[in-house]
Amino acid sequence: MPWYNGDYPPSYKNQSAELREKAVEIANALLLDGAEEGMAIATGLKQARELLKNYKSNDEDNLLNEKLKQNMKGKSIEEATDPSKLDKI
Repeated sequence: MPWYNGDYPPSYKNQSAELREKAVEIANALLLDGAEEGMAIATGLKQARELLKNYKSNDEDNLLNEKLKQNMKGKSIEEATDPSKLDKI
């Protein structure tokens, strides 16, 4: 049975709203492809966790890269990567 409008499987109830929404979206797509309900629920949750983990990891990498770019402004690579100045990042 597909889930809509805030309806979701009971096993999703303790998950964050962001994770729950993505898991429901994935589970519904699996159901449309003919997957069994239990498998769709488990796979939806697992895949949603993986997607959000990767998304958040990329955001952290982007933030670090932005800080490194700011640190590089007007400096040579040697100056910007001087270990004594890395704590300023």
